[in-house]
Order: sequence, then C-alpha cells, then structure tokens
Amino acid sequence: MKTTEEHWLYVISSNKKLIDFNFKEIWRYKDLLFLFVKRDIITLYKQTVLGPLWYLIQPLFTSLIFTLIFNNLADIPTGDGVPNFLFNLAGITSWNYFKECLVGTSDTFKKNENIFGKVYFPRVIMPMSVVVSNLLKYGIQLVVFVGFYIYYVSFTDKAFNVFPTFSIITLPVLIFLMALLGLGLGMIISSMTTKYRDLTFLIQFGVQLLMYGSAVMYPMSYFKGKLPNYYWLIEWNPIAIIIESFRTMALGIGDLDMYKLLYTSIVSLIIFLIGLVIFNKTEKSFIDTI
Repeated sequence: MKTTEEHWLYVISSNKKLIDFNFKEIWRYKDLLFLFVKRDIITLYKQTVLGPLWYLIQPLFTSLIFTLIFNNLADIPTGDGVPNFLFNLAGITSWNYFKECLVGTSDTFKKNENIFGKVYFPRVIMPMSVVVSNLLKYGIQLVVFVGFYIYYVSFTDKAFNVFPTFSIITLPVLIFLMALLGLGLGMIISSMTTKYRDLTFLIQFGVQLLMYGSAVMYPMSYFKGKLPNYYWLIEWNPIAIIIESFRTMALGIGDLDMYKLLYTSIVSLIIFLIGLVIFNKTEKSFIDTI
C-alpha cells in the first residue's frame, strides 16, 4: 500500500512555504510553549536578592532619572497639568515591553542551539515564549503605573489634569502591536546573528539609540517644535506612535490619530511576516553556521 503524508500525524520536512506559521501545530505544542514561559519567569531572577522586585525598580528609577534630567534640568514640558513622573512612567512602561520582546528574541538561535540540535518542535515557539513571558512583567509595571496614577489624581494637593479616554479599551491592540513588532524585529536579528556575530554587540547599543528616537521621554509635539526638519523620523516611527497613543489613552493628552495607528498596524504586520520568512529560512541550516 502506498504511504502518503495523510497517514502521519507529524511530517518533519525542510520543505516549507515561504510564510509558514502553522497555528494547528503550535497549538499541539502549547504545553511546551507554557513550559518555556514558566522557565523564563522562574529562572530570570533565580538566586537574586530582590527577585521580582526588579520588575518595579527598573521603571521607577528610570522614570525618576528622566524626570530629573529631561524635565527639571532640560525643562522639557510634558503638557499642562500632567505630572512629569507619570508622563515618563507611561513611556517607560510601554517601551520596556517592546524592548524586552526585541532583545529577548534577538538571540533565539544562539541561545537555544543545543535544544534545536537535539529535538524537533516548531522553532517559532521559542521567540513566542519570550513575548508571552514578558507580558507578566508588563502587567506588573502597568499595575504600578495605575497605582501612581491614582496617587496623583486622588492623594495630592495639586490638581492634575489627567484622565483616561474611552479609547483606553483598545489598549490590548497596542500591546499586540508591540509584541508583533518586537517579535518580527527579533526574529530578523536572530537570523542574522547566526552568520554575523558582531550584531550581538550592536543590539544593546542600537536599542538605546532607538529609545531616544521613540518619544519615550518627551512628547512628539516638542520634537516637532525643536527639530521640524527631522520630525518625520519620529512621526513615522511605529513604536513612537504606540507610546504616544498610550499616553493619549491613559493621560488624556493630545489626540489619538487612527490613521497613524492603522499605519503602525500595517508596518508591524509586514515586519512580522518578513521576520517569519527569514526565521523559517534560517532554521533549516543555522546549525551548520552558528
């Protein structure tokens, strides 16, 4: 009797479509996905003194430094009635999730070469687990942001003009776009580092430069007023649009530009698909080059 692929539950082959994101196969390996998520969460701060408190310390200290340097010393305005610290905390909270997704997935092949070389599973599960595990960190930091938000609105003598808009219900869309953008860029970089090792040394430096060009510590309108000729670099930066949109939703400053959000959605999807194509192509032969 002639054997066909339909008789097999799994068919492992190097012949894949250009864009291959097999939801059905990934769902079969969902337990492995959650196992990697659990591993990332537990081992990240294992044998540390403060443990998960680092989730809180990093954004709080960064926001405090940004407030002192950019708002107090450089006198960068954040908007009438908007607390400087809360403004910076909103930017840092959003930026951190994108950054952790990007950095965490940018060395997928190098960090997991031993596992990839011994057992089969959908390789895309590994970067996906990084994105999912970072949701916990983002959730904790978001709770901290809400706590300071309530403090400034309810327990301070000064009347701050901050209020959430109805568009805050679309926050899951922003989170999804940050994950999609970070995952796509991370898969591209991870695939390139299998051949070009020096990219590993550039990623941290590049991420820091990207932060300054993503409106994390200043409103986009301020940059437009100071450097109008270079404003397009910020205006069409997808992560800058996401951060500015989150501030608009949470603090009620500025206007939510739906056209730019649509542009960000399209760019994020395109980058993810490009990353997926390169990732799938690299996984076939990376073990020979890494």
